[in-house]
Amino acid sequence: MNNLHLAIQFFLQLAVILLFCRLVGAVAARFGQPQVVAEMIAGVLLGPSLFGLLWPNAQTWLFPWDKTQTLRDTQSYLFPASQLGLALYMFVVGMEFRVDIIQRRLRSSIAVSAAGMIAPFILGAGLGWIFFHHTDLFPKRTSLPEAMLFLGASMCITAFPMLARIIHFKKLNGTTMGTVAIGAGALDDATAWCLLAVVLASFDNNWSHAWLNIGGGAGFVAFALLVVRPLLARVQTWLVKDDTLTEAGLVVGLACMALGAWFTDLIGLHAVFGAFIMGAAMPRGVVARDIIARIQPLTVALLLPLFFTYSGLNTKIGLLNTGFLWLMCGAVLVAAVLGKGVACWLAARATGISNREALGIGVLMNARGLMELIIINIGLQRGIISEGLFATLVIMAVVTTLMASPIFERLVGTGTYLPTSEADPAPASP
Repeated sequence: MNNLHLAIQFFLQLAVILLFCRLVGAVAARFGQPQVVAEMIAGVLLGPSLFGLLWPNAQTWLFPWDKTQTLRDTQSYLFPASQLGLALYMFVVGMEFRVDIIQRRLRSSIAVSAAGMIAPFILGAGLGWIFFHHTDLFPKRTSLPEAMLFLGASMCITAFPMLARIIHFKKLNGTTMGTVAIGAGALDDATAWCLLAVVLASFDNNWSHAWLNIGGGAGFVAFALLVVRPLLARVQTWLVKDDTLTEAGLVVGLACMALGAWFTDLIGLHAVFGAFIMGAAMPRGVVARDIIARIQPLTVALLLPLFFTYSGLNTKIGLLNTGFLWLMCGAVLVAAVLGKGVACWLAARATGISNREALGIGVLMNARGLMELIIINIGLQRGIISEGLFATLVIMAVVTTLMASPIFERLVGTGTYLPTSEADPAPASP
């Protein structure tokens, strides 16, 4: 395709994606599901699993594939646009992230995080061993330790950014459930990404990459929080005028987000981490409030749906074409629920949290969503997993995320939830 044709194709795809995501969102809202969950479903439906199955010629025309059956033509513009939306979204999540309320429930957050890592990792690694020896869900280049580590890390993931949106959607900010879940989710995802760094290092046979990922990531966090955050706090008077963020202040914030995303991508971690940490480093108050107000609506409505659609376009549920593969898919789903939901519930109970709130924490932690899609997209792009295993893990991510709202309402119910030991004001929001 020439550049003009690519631009024309992109605008048509954008219109279809946005309208279809809103249509699915209207239906999902009737079942108590937030819009971000609907976009996960819409992405899969627009891919070869449904649209391509019912109307293959139209799907191929709208999202062109090349002769090698990859999204090379579409990827040249849809992928970077989706990554921008993802980075901006995580930047917003970082600005809404509150370390202060996590510190009040640190013991419970650590216990829930440990349970939510150890149990699913063991179950995932066991499934990785089975899949490696008895299926072709891992390519030949992937070794047994890599298969076990990758699937274990995939099962450990909690949908940290999606978890933040569900907590906000259900008005759980500042409650015990919301506080412990968001703290444990952050710890889980950080650990899971360290595991992914080890897998990628082994896969590339270059362990210096793992040290660069982990050491560089830790150094970046320290630099952002100990240098960038105090510096921004000192100069914020130049960025704010008449209690409003200036255009220069907005540009500085977006530039920090872009530099953070660039650096963590450069060292082998995903751009979302740099964007999130830079969001956490932004001064609270007027700066964070106005940046969120200006970029969140466009990011959530326009750019973020592109990421879900891109993931859906890579999902071919039709590859699960035997009873055995569907059985393996069921095993992944059961292990995911037991390893996350049940283990986190028990850990919360063991640290003195009431049964009702512990159930809520277990349900919230079980949602995989966005971060699961990110890690398995990396696995697919790097050739660590096959398209069949990718489809299996997408199904698990979608189902566990869909389960969150209805099971939460069923087990925990609606109404007022117990606050943390101190009253917490709501985080800045547009």
